[in-house]
Amino acid sequence: MFDSLPKDAQQVKDWRWEQYAPYFDDLAERPLTKASVEQWLADWTRLGDLLHQTFARLRIATTQDTSDQAAVERLQAFMKDVWEPAEIANNRLTRKLLDSGLVPPGYAVPLRALRAEAELFREDNVPLFTAEQKLQNEFNAILGAQTVIWDGEERTLIQLKPIFQSDDRALREKAWRAISDRRLADRGKLNDLWRRFLELRLKIARNAGYDDYRAFRWKQMGRFDYTPQDCEVFHAAIEKVVVPAASRIYERQRQLLGVDRLRPWDLDRDDVYPPSRPPLKPFQTVDELVSRAEAIFTKVDPELGADFASMRQRGLLDLDNRKGKAPGGYQATITIGTPFIFMNAVGVHDDVQTLLHEGGHAFHWMETSRHLPYLHQWWYTPEMAEVASMSMELLAAPYLAAKHGGFYSEADAAHARREHLEHLLLFWPFMAVVDAFQHWVYTHAREAADPANCDAKWDELWTRFIPGVDWSDLDDARKTGWQRKQHIFQYPFYYVDYGLAQVGAAQVWRNALHDQQAAVRQYRHALSLGGTRTLPQLYAAAGAKFAWDADTLDELVSVIESKLSELYAAV
Repeated sequence: MFDSLPKDAQQVKDWRWEQYAPYFDDLAERPLTKASVEQWLADWTRLGDLLHQTFARLRIATTQDTSDQAAVERLQAFMKDVWEPAEIANNRLTRKLLDSGLVPPGYAVPLRALRAEAELFREDNVPLFTAEQKLQNEFNAILGAQTVIWDGEERTLIQLKPIFQSDDRALREKAWRAISDRRLADRGKLNDLWRRFLELRLKIARNAGYDDYRAFRWKQMGRFDYTPQDCEVFHAAIEKVVVPAASRIYERQRQLLGVDRLRPWDLDRDDVYPPSRPPLKPFQTVDELVSRAEAIFTKVDPELGADFASMRQRGLLDLDNRKGKAPGGYQATITIGTPFIFMNAVGVHDDVQTLLHEGGHAFHWMETSRHLPYLHQWWYTPEMAEVASMSMELLAAPYLAAKHGGFYSEADAAHARREHLEHLLLFWPFMAVVDAFQHWVYTHAREAADPANCDAKWDELWTRFIPGVDWSDLDDARKTGWQRKQHIFQYPFYYVDYGLAQVGAAQVWRNALHDQQAAVRQYRHALSLGGTRTLPQLYAAAGAKFAWDADTLDELVSVIESKLSELYAAV
């Protein structure tokens, strides 16, 4: 029967559930034995890939233009009419595989995730996940519509980013306040949306038999190798080891500017990171961004460079910023060997870092799907996914200079590397704010239903982890920072993954300082394992230790600060 199944999503873009159902029925009814399991998994993979292709393309369209209501309606119709019954059918197949007692080669770890999925599955929750997707679209639409009038022209908030590299502090303050006022204008909308997100997620957890959404989500995300309590240990280690190092960076920025106190308009994105000074101007056009990134990836590894070139040739990059486009950046997996990169480039160094980061995600998907045949083996968790992306930023750093095909003079390349390493140290405390906030929300759900309490908790955590910036007379802007973090609304509990991954990536980079080629080989090998190993095993394959204690952080902070001193001395 599967001989008739199309291979391209374009051939099934108008299919209804009735056309998919016979293939699911065939798998459900087919005998499953040691001799037949590999073909059975191959057929399930083909069917699942078609569904995912369709979903990914529809989802991407809603972020490329958040004002395109027809795209939103197409996605919602697919979710309701096809995805929901497919989830029920997939659960039936999952249970069939688990009940068989078979452990196909490379499936020991995937079966762990499948078992958790089966235990959590409730048919009543299927339409609720579709409802959650609708709320995510609403969030994107609110942020995608945020613009300001600047110099008589309508600009997106992201298009004002280059202003924060200006030496004119009054101009920076003016731009910051314009952005802040525009964001605060949507405070009521986002508060209302937040209440609906929270209520829906609590209902999903209760349906699955959990009073605690955190416990439900932990299992749903496949977090078998660490606990919520480990996150608290991580937060404490960051406070002890990293916050003092971050404070030293803020003090250096204050001295560089010659001001008596550092204010938010002296920083850049998320009101955390100092922007480039003097400004780094890496590219004028998106084509230039892509061609130079391709040269850098080729220096890291010729095969990775060829993979990125193939993405460029196949039109799998949407990189420019424009009105109506959803904020942020992401890599989406369209189909086997076909990743897609979305971002909002405006000509600053952060765009370079974003493309290198998302390129790492793309390479992860290509390495995994190239080496592993079945869809459940491709289920690597976010912690390892972010090792792939963050490590690539660091592995690419030696090739930022124009002599390697990159963007900068030798001096500017050193400047960019200093900025990147400083951002690593500043990120961990910011991550702790976001992650600790989410732990509080879902263990204090009654309180978190009132956005005023969310404001207060965010403010408390911000003061604890980011003490180096003066927010006097800017209370509303500071305490509503949680509304600007899309992960809190769209991807609950997806943020500590970045912090843990940065620990892994920093170790990959530490190894590269001694032997770049060997570090790249280990990195690629780890990516090729997909989700067939535990997190500690995947980190070990990449040459790292899966750890989050103060001693581990202290070692990495020392290596980073030592390299920073070397880069500053070289100027």
